[in-house]
Amino acid sequence: MSQPQVAASAAHAGAFELVAAEAGRLTAHGSLTFATARRACEQGVAALSQARGARLEIDCGSITGSDSAGLAVLLEWLGVAKRAGRSLRYTRLSRGLAALARISDVEELLERGV
Repeated sequence: MSQPQVAASAAHAGAFELVAAEAGRLTAHGSLTFATARRACEQGVAALSQARGARLEIDCGSITGSDSAGLAVLLEWLGVAKRAGRSLRYTRLSRGLAALARISDVEELLERGV
């Protein structure tokens, strides 16, 4: 199965996948919720440690659902990147994630990255 097919399957199953798109760029697919947060966090930590380059980007446009646990995962990944001396930014955050970040007073951090 190709990477897009794997990601599509994951999204339909309510799972989460973080796929390397190109050097320094990852794409998040599927649901980023309490049900998937632990595995998603582990995937992200592994992917960030293996990604090449000091500047990293995660495209969140294919996240199909999110909640406060998903927001916590995104914040954890920023911390991992910062501790490793790398920059990380998110693109295409959903309205739901952006709203959750706003009421949690971390919107600027998610938009700016580290």
